[in-house]
Amino acid sequence: MKQIFLGFAVGLFALGGGYAQSTTTPGASTLPRIAIAGLGIESSTFSPAVTQEEAFHARYGPEVFNAYPFMMPISPLRKQAIWLPAIVGKSLPGGAVTRAAYESLVNKTLDSLKKYGPYDGLYFDIHGAMSVVGLDDPEGDFLTRIRNEIGYKTLVSTSMDLHGNVSWRLAQNSDLITCYRMAPHEDAMQTKERAVVNLLDRIKTGKGKPAYKAWIPIPILLPGEKTSTRIEPGKTLYQKVEPIADHQGGIVDAAIWIGYAWADEARNHAVVMVTGDDKQKVAQAAEKLALDFWNVRNQFDFVAPTGTLEKCLTNALASKKHPFFISDTGDNPTAGGAGDVTWTLTQLLARPEFQRADGPSLIYASIPDPELVKKAIAAGVGGSVEGTAGARVDARFAPPVKLKGTVESIVKGDKDAEVEVVVNVGSIHVIVTQKRKPYHKEIDFTRLGLSPRKSDIVVVKIGYLEPELYAMQADWIMALTPGGVDQDLARLPYKRIKRPMFPFDKDMKTPNLSAQFVPVSGESR
Repeated sequence: MKQIFLGFAVGLFALGGGYAQSTTTPGASTLPRIAIAGLGIESSTFSPAVTQEEAFHARYGPEVFNAYPFMMPISPLRKQAIWLPAIVGKSLPGGAVTRAAYESLVNKTLDSLKKYGPYDGLYFDIHGAMSVVGLDDPEGDFLTRIRNEIGYKTLVSTSMDLHGNVSWRLAQNSDLITCYRMAPHEDAMQTKERAVVNLLDRIKTGKGKPAYKAWIPIPILLPGEKTSTRIEPGKTLYQKVEPIADHQGGIVDAAIWIGYAWADEARNHAVVMVTGDDKQKVAQAAEKLALDFWNVRNQFDFVAPTGTLEKCLTNALASKKHPFFISDTGDNPTAGGAGDVTWTLTQLLARPEFQRADGPSLIYASIPDPELVKKAIAAGVGGSVEGTAGARVDARFAPPVKLKGTVESIVKGDKDAEVEVVVNVGSIHVIVTQKRKPYHKEIDFTRLGLSPRKSDIVVVKIGYLEPELYAMQADWIMALTPGGVDQDLARLPYKRIKRPMFPFDKDMKTPNLSAQFVPVSGESR
């Protein structure tokens, strides 16, 4: 049914209403025909979890427009082209994507692109840190297969997360390429819009593909929690990008990718890319950014104080500042953790301070367990529930945790969690979900009847605090806990990343940071 609907929709919705003719027929509109496609996920290869197709919540046809506020029917951009959306899917970070899920989504994309071509342009919206079982460089593979379908006359503009990975193959098959300039990613939608605006400009002005794409791999692999643009040196480093990208003639865009630290592939490292029409300016800009990055490598540090869980709890219990946030970093679901590691919650429940109802109030977000959720629903709000939770996917660090307490709330309908319950055990309020979910916004808590601003301590499976939580915290520390996205990279069993690599090889020589020019797409394939 979706394919039938899509065939009707691309004509009806291409311009936000009304039939849009193809530019390949006599008397047709001169508006460019632009496709939209992409898949996004961060996948940890150090987690036993796997990601299935349904996790991508794929949008088809006109549903794709809802992912982009700048593509609403009344927006100026919507009226500047005949838009032909195929499939865009975004998953919560997790484990490696199954090969079957990947092939299914890729083939659906190719089938759609095959039906509604030809195209003047393609907006390729990806994250850049997908891992697929048995396949290296999935985004490079995906775009290569798209190119085999749509050809090399089509201009491709790729937008990415700065924690993505840019392989040579991905760079060659992209004509324009950019990434976020902020971490946390407050400029995510701005980046996507920039990618679309640049694509439209190159098509409508007739400039076409930029003649030069400088690509510089930088042998640095750091977690996002050490490279936030909130603090130095990330703040100043990324502030150098915009003046180069937006205010120099002969340059279309410039970008710095930190890369993704929790996957073990040769492509996992930092990259600088600059695209444009002036070879000398493109090379000089790329080399300056790469050298600036390399020169500050030793200055990167965690965005917040860190410590063992024991140290974090000691600090939180002694503090007069509330709410005191603790990041449970090792199992962060938004970095690729399984989300059901019970190690931290087990430690919390064993602490005598939290075993009385009048103890320090603590909110724990969260632990997924569909069976305990069923029991909580059966007990009802105010009822007692007893069972085990978590460690169904990742039991390497602790077994399922025993929970016995009172059901405080039951809320259904969340896109990710589906069902959420709060179980009160002593002075701890444990959020248990049917499926894993990140807790990034205040409403994630208040809709469950919780008041994080009034809580003494809030423990969240997260790395750096997202903007709303950061604004809410009175104090904050990151617990270096175990899990599939362990912040202590030295504890992870890398075998395939390129060496030498900073910080693993601290005394390595300065690498070659000269610009490497990637051939224009379709040349020297």
